Amino acid sequence: MASNKEVIELSGTITESLPGAQFKVELENGHQIIAHIAGKMRKHFIKLVPGDSVKVELTPYDLTKGRITYRQN
Repeated sequence: MASNKEVIELSGTITESLPGAQFKVELENGHQIIAHIAGKMRKHFIKLVPGDSVKVELTPYDLTKGRITYRQN
């Protein structure tokens, strides 16, 4: 696991739902990434649908994949 200092946190909008609890997310800067749901969100049965605003964590090693950590209203 990467330490919190190495994580890039961005906001985005879910554009498409993919199999395996993965989603296509369009970031604020216009880039599209594939993100999966963080474990705490799965544990607490937080549902995500296209159009939801989310916070995504990216590592500097692979900027095309991320982890959804928070659903915003």
